[in-house]
Amino acid sequence: MIDHTGETSFFPESHANINALWASLIIEECCRLGLTYFCVAPGSRSSPLAIAASSHRHTTCIVCFDERSLAFHAVGYARGSYVPAVVITTSGTAVSNLLPAVVEASQDFVPLLLLTADRPAELQDAGANQAINQVNHFGSFVRFFFNLPAPADSITARMVLTTIDSAVYRATSVPCGPVHVNCPFREPLDNSPQYWLPGCLDGLNSWIRSTEPFTKYVRMQSHSCTGLSCSMLEIQELIMSARRGLFLISDVHTEDEIWATLILAQHLSWPVVADILSGVRIRKLWSFRCEKEDMITFIDHFDHVLLSDAVRQWAKPDVVVQVGSRITSKRVLLMLEECFPFVYIMVDQHPSRHDPSHLVTHRIQSTISQFADCILKAPCQWMGGNWDGFLDSLNAMVAQEISFHIHSEKSLTEPHVLHELAEVLSSDTALFIGNSMAIRDADMYCRGPVNCAAVRSGAGLPFQWIKIAGNRGASGIDGLLSTAIGFAVGCKKRVLCVIGDVSFLHDTNGLAILCSRMCRKPITVLVINNHGGAIFSFLPIAKRIEPRILNEYFYNNHTVSISKLCAAHGVQHFLTKTKVELREALLRSQKADADCVIEVESSIDNNATFHSVLRNYAGQVANHTFNFLSSLSIPDPSFDDVSICKINGIDYSLYRVELNAPTTSASFDSNPTKFYREGFVFALSLDDGIVGFGEVAPLEADEDNLLAVEEQLCFIIHELEGARIPCFLPLLRGSFSSWIWRTLGVPLSSIFPSVRCGLEMAILNALASRQGCSLSSILHGPPKDEDKNVSPGRSGVRICALLGDKGSPLDVVNAADKLVREGFYALKLKVARRTDPREDAAIVQEIRKKVGPQIELRVDANRKWMYDQAVEFASYVKECNLQYIEEPVQNEDDIIKFCEETGLPFALDKTINNIQENILDVLSKFTHSGIVAFVIKPSLVGGFENAALIARWAHAQQKLAIVSAAFETSLSLSFYVQFACFLDQQNVDILGAPDKKFAPPLAHGLGTYQWLKEDVTTNPLKILQNACNGGLEASVHEADYLLNHFQINQSVILRSSSKKQVRTYMMNLQSENFTYKIEVQEIGASSNSHVLLFLHGFLGTGQDWVPTMKAISGSVRCISVNLPGHGKSMIQYHGAKDTAGEDQISIRVVAALLSKLIDNIAPRKVTLVGYSMGGRIALYMALKYGPKIDGAIIISGSPGLKDATARKTRCAKDDSKALSLVSFGLRAFVETWYSGDLWLSFREHPSFKKLIARRLQHHDPCCLAKALSDLSIGRQPSLWDELKHCKTPLLFMVGEKDAKFKKIVLDISSELRQSVDPNREMHEAVVVPCCGHAVHLENPLAVVSLVRQFLTKIKR
Repeated sequence: MIDHTGETSFFPESHANINALWASLIIEECCRLGLTYFCVAPGSRSSPLAIAASSHRHTTCIVCFDERSLAFHAVGYARGSYVPAVVITTSGTAVSNLLPAVVEASQDFVPLLLLTADRPAELQDAGANQAINQVNHFGSFVRFFFNLPAPADSITARMVLTTIDSAVYRATSVPCGPVHVNCPFREPLDNSPQYWLPGCLDGLNSWIRSTEPFTKYVRMQSHSCTGLSCSMLEIQELIMSARRGLFLISDVHTEDEIWATLILAQHLSWPVVADILSGVRIRKLWSFRCEKEDMITFIDHFDHVLLSDAVRQWAKPDVVVQVGSRITSKRVLLMLEECFPFVYIMVDQHPSRHDPSHLVTHRIQSTISQFADCILKAPCQWMGGNWDGFLDSLNAMVAQEISFHIHSEKSLTEPHVLHELAEVLSSDTALFIGNSMAIRDADMYCRGPVNCAAVRSGAGLPFQWIKIAGNRGASGIDGLLSTAIGFAVGCKKRVLCVIGDVSFLHDTNGLAILCSRMCRKPITVLVINNHGGAIFSFLPIAKRIEPRILNEYFYNNHTVSISKLCAAHGVQHFLTKTKVELREALLRSQKADADCVIEVESSIDNNATFHSVLRNYAGQVANHTFNFLSSLSIPDPSFDDVSICKINGIDYSLYRVELNAPTTSASFDSNPTKFYREGFVFALSLDDGIVGFGEVAPLEADEDNLLAVEEQLCFIIHELEGARIPCFLPLLRGSFSSWIWRTLGVPLSSIFPSVRCGLEMAILNALASRQGCSLSSILHGPPKDEDKNVSPGRSGVRICALLGDKGSPLDVVNAADKLVREGFYALKLKVARRTDPREDAAIVQEIRKKVGPQIELRVDANRKWMYDQAVEFASYVKECNLQYIEEPVQNEDDIIKFCEETGLPFALDKTINNIQENILDVLSKFTHSGIVAFVIKPSLVGGFENAALIARWAHAQQKLAIVSAAFETSLSLSFYVQFACFLDQQNVDILGAPDKKFAPPLAHGLGTYQWLKEDVTTNPLKILQNACNGGLEASVHEADYLLNHFQINQSVILRSSSKKQVRTYMMNLQSENFTYKIEVQEIGASSNSHVLLFLHGFLGTGQDWVPTMKAISGSVRCISVNLPGHGKSMIQYHGAKDTAGEDQISIRVVAALLSKLIDNIAPRKVTLVGYSMGGRIALYMALKYGPKIDGAIIISGSPGLKDATARKTRCAKDDSKALSLVSFGLRAFVETWYSGDLWLSFREHPSFKKLIARRLQHHDPCCLAKALSDLSIGRQPSLWDELKHCKTPLLFMVGEKDAKFKKIVLDISSELRQSVDPNREMHEAVVVPCCGHAVHLENPLAVVSLVRQFLTKIKR
């Protein structure tokens, strides 16, 4: 390219007409590309080009009346200068005269650019003068041909520029040669003024101001023959300067390309939008957090994120890098058009211009690997601010919304088919996706990350790769089945082919190929049959023509039987009409040895309606999320997770408040005169001084239960100190679950529901205070103007009174009457406490008579009746107009049966408690119309995120969602009032959808406030009469005020938490020839006589146990040691030289050392807790040092190897590993050690990298290697025989994902069962869920709970 000293020669306003503008664009772009020598043949039709060339100040023009001579002159110029000349001719035979020179240039690889003027289309084949067919006039002798349209201001001028850029690149690329651009012009051909719309220049402002070509082409394989390519250094600089980078991954075909793409994505740290054909859109991860650990932020639902107008206006990248050529999503392409201009870099191996919007500014012909190698050489300091954090949050919320509605829809929908694909696909199955709706739905609704328990791929990818293909060259619907079969033969894998019914019918002859015998794996053809061309229902034409024409000429509805077509070809066929049938058919087909066709029954209208629902809700949640994120004050925009604050510290206090009466669930052995409720107040402090309060109040708060809860609180306090709080937590929709897993590193199922509820409450309260708004506002956002007059519960939340069954029937009836006169809208009566259901029914009948029909009446049986009793009760209350009955039957399987037999409205309560995983899957069993309500206790369902999800599902099914208290104090009640307000508004949003009926405000189950004689706050929540209707309501404003001005009532506080300090010290232990300096960590009161001694595994340290120790140390003294060779523990030799090589760190020696340590630190017996190597030592000591050991907990530990040969082999292996540790260093050893299959589950853990970093801090690698060798299980004596006679209580723990040690524990259990020793009952084995070998690190709360139970057992 020629340096024009920064001066542009292009001034668009100076062009008299559109012909002059286009001609000037062509000449200007040629000059910017370095083509300044123009060979012009006189002619009328080429006047615009000739005028533009002759008037450009950087051109040199030569004129000759003979086009043939002129063309050969151009060939000579190119030979001499190595730069193409530009030949301009008029139309007709003038073009034909160029052929000899074109042939010469083609044969000898001489670059030329031919600009031939032409008549417009309307003058072709119409007898017009000098009009011949100039399309492909030079046939195969040109490297590139393009027929421009006649100039028009309705066509973007960018197209003209990219055409010239592409043509020149093809002319100068190997093999160089002539290129031909045909240029039709309408009159006027001179500079006569004619108005043209300047909108055709949109996106060209930067180009106009510069002197650079619009699209710069770069070749990586070899240099251009003219040296016209721009430098890769410029590309590196553009990428490094990005503030809002976006990485688009299009079709990626090989594993090497995927590797290069992922490494590049990690290097860039930009948000990644992966097309369905990219190979990384469907990611079969080990863990759903794996991608975060690998620093890649996938925006899988960018298409639906862009449904928000606010997001589209905000989401303007400044640099886009795209690998591969084709993007399926039209919305993404439109977004790029709307955002232009920006730096748009496209990388692909072919030279073709795949740029339909004409936006690409830098086109790199290269393999992905070559490009990645080049970019990786430059440092990339990404400072994207809120860009990727916002996009990540938006994507997460939209993904949850899509998943929610797909799960909530009872019927089998087309989006569900594509959404569930990833679940059934395995890495040995390839996917072929058809065109039309199939690929669009796959791109919009396929899930990205999916949990799976598979091994790492051979190439070491961080997830299992699913090979995906489709016919996107011409994107036709013909031949798809045949292509899929060929794809199966070529890739040598099972293939799942997903196509529509019309595509299937277009290629029914492909069934004949399917039946032919060839060497390939089975194919499953999934046909989505909506009986016509459903894609037309999504196009604008569907709204503009009458249904008759649409059905007949576009949808082309058919009644062809796919099953009969399959039968005729001998292909197995399955028809699926439900979600369950589809899943079963897919799973069956993936295991079968034969081909099959699975037909999914659908309809065009239902499909269009459900797609509309998904788009509407996705757009709403994207809008809400963006508005919420934009409203936050984010202090440090450099954090990718958009954290808004840090947790400075957490404190808690144990309270006891007196009640007016026992809770309705309480049972007593005696007749107490006072009743109490106990729990914890949770105070979470942010780094800016703001404090959020939460309440943790387990419903059955006995001493053991409170102790277990307190241990979890202690664990959380330790793990959350200094943790960052991301801004998206109040959005719920899985954000809390994600954050808890990443931050605490504990499976969600291991946290007590009441603890998670209190944690969420404290965080949300703190964030609301920080934003200076109410809790309901931070959850829902400020009300829209149109909502202000219809939002129920904005001023108050209705209360349902709770009525116990204590006293005589008359007492209960009178109590109900009193509550109604006080102003309650609704009553809930506890039933099933009396001996005869008819007694309860009689009371209900009398209450209904007493209070009248206007009062909502509910009853709650708490699963206390047998089925027949529940049916009998229902038969007597049918005329009582009950709003619902809660949980009348004991057996969950009888719920639907009860609904159908009695017709009584049913409400779920206990059934939904403790559902913390796969909530929607569980709820899907309860869509029956007889189930009318869900009674949601946040402290029992696991917090407000779960509660909100259950409520949204209920609302979507047009069922009631009742917030219910569990006898908590005003702190929780105030939060519940705000939360109920949020849910009521959420219901209004859902009811605002088409075909939903408006529901009146609900009375929520917060009447338990009447039980509180004392309260945890000095200003209890006030329940007041509504001034308009006299009904009792909880004021949303009062609840908000209480939460923002919460003051603890110190008179009910029994004690408060104190910070637990870890005391670290060194202890010297002597043996005959050695001094062992052992590092000790201790937590808990030194005066506590009950001591737990924790022993780590190989490569671990006592630090691994600190979170567990902090959790337990409230009631026991906890001590961990760094075993010899680990951490700072050291061995000093002081004996004779001939004893230097003696046994230093064998299990016998270590056990003896620990025995001495116990003598120094413990006044009595200790309980041992050991993991892996430490577990073997703990078991050895339990057997050999029984008088000093109260009990032993062995986690992933073994009694040793029974076979002498196996022991010898293991010794050799461990000695070899010890040698490699010394030879290659600790870092290399640690990486190799944790790459084995034993650690598969551990590698998934969010704290894995942090824990591995701790493994690199051992002070003496040689001593560590000695420990590996000496403490080898091969050198340990087998303890199997002694195990049968062990008198010390033992608890064996193993992770459910640890197949190797599960078998060992199974063998241990078998040995103990066969023992005749009466002590065998003291021992037990437990499989710990949601973890692998490193149980104490992967599921620490489960370990804490099991240790507590074991201590209680041995104490008794």
